[in-house]
Amino acid sequence: MSDATRIRMTLAEFKAMPETSGFVEFIAGEVIVSPTPKYPHQQSVAKIHLYLDGLDLAGEIVLSPMDVYFGEDALEPDVFWVMPGGRCQLGEDGYWYGAPDLVVEVASPSTVYRDRGRKFEIYEEYGVREYWLVDTDARFIEVYALVDGRFERKGVFGKGTEFTSAVLGQTVKVDMLFK
Repeated sequence: MSDATRIRMTLAEFKAMPETSGFVEFIAGEVIVSPTPKYPHQQSVAKIHLYLDGLDLAGEIVLSPMDVYFGEDALEPDVFWVMPGGRCQLGEDGYWYGAPDLVVEVASPSTVYRDRGRKFEIYEEYGVREYWLVDTDARFIEVYALVDGRFERKGVFGKGTEFTSAVLGQTVKVDMLFK
């Protein structure tokens, strides 16, 4: 898969761009256009969304493409959950502002560097309470929880395992996310 295309512009210019169905983020003054995800990535995103939806959580479960604004950055998490009254709010412009309670990123070759790097830092800085990094090839989930303003790695969970999500208040069966 090819690398992402990067274009410098201001946040105001980014917000003035026409809507797109592609994967476009704005980080540190750069528009980052990534290749369309492949089927296994999208299949995982759909399964995670369906699993979370089946938990009957209050609030909103949102799929990409959907911008979430963190200060001067606009990211597109693959899946995120916003609890009622949480820090992330839907703006009048139809975009989300602030830290969702849960962010899930499904790693792909063109995004894994950002998912583990700058996006990880932004999610941590703005107070995302729980971050799941999913590897569809290796079939595991790396789970981070915000503790005293820093992400703490709770573990790597693979086939046949489960973990407790403090944010969701649920035990998550990893096999259900990959079946």
